[in-house]
Amino acid sequence: MSRPFSFAEKEYYHCFSRGTEKRKIFLSNKDYERFIALLFICNNKEKVHLSNYSSKNRQNIFNIKRDETLVDIGVYCLMSNHFHLLLHEKEEGGISTFMQKLMTAYTMYFNTKYKRSGALFSGRFKAEHADTDNYLKYLFSYIHLNPVKLIQRDWKDNGIKNITKAKKFSEEYVFSSYLDYLEEDRPQKVILNKSAFPKYFEDRKSIEGEIFDWLTVKVQP
Repeated sequence: MSRPFSFAEKEYYHCFSRGTEKRKIFLSNKDYERFIALLFICNNKEKVHLSNYSSKNRQNIFNIKRDETLVDIGVYCLMSNHFHLLLHEKEEGGISTFMQKLMTAYTMYFNTKYKRSGALFSGRFKAEHADTDNYLKYLFSYIHLNPVKLIQRDWKDNGIKNITKAKKFSEEYVFSSYLDYLEEDRPQKVILNKSAFPKYFEDRKSIEGEIFDWLTVKVQP
């Protein structure tokens, strides 16, 4: 099915995909870590493969010198059967090329590891154009709050039962970029290029306040 829009340079897009037949695509912490490493490695105009690096060098994967990047990544979040990305189209074809490299590389890894074949993701990736400032800002909260479903699946419909627990869980969830907005000093922070996105959040306090308003107030973008 064709998209109702074409990717345009200098625009922002929410890109996401889930496992075929809603299957889990991350079965271990190593799987999550592999995908996060690929977010960095595949965002590169040159062909770079993790298999080219020894196990020792992979510990410093985020120090690898890359060629020019294909896209700017503003937000990411990985869940057991799907993932979300907020991307900026730097130049024509960048998002499509990056997503193809990312999903193909991860599928090859997953199928080899778990001795399976065939598609891992449900068709081609989905995308939504963040065509207003309000919607773009909302996506920073929406994507980063996905993990809250792991401790309370119905929070969007019925309200959060324990906001302190939800905050703590989000701050400990390492498979998203939320910690990088909380200014945690971790190697994977280089995945993001925050400068390509509007500076909605001046500091840790401002992003915490914005994001967790969504836990207590039900507002649609």
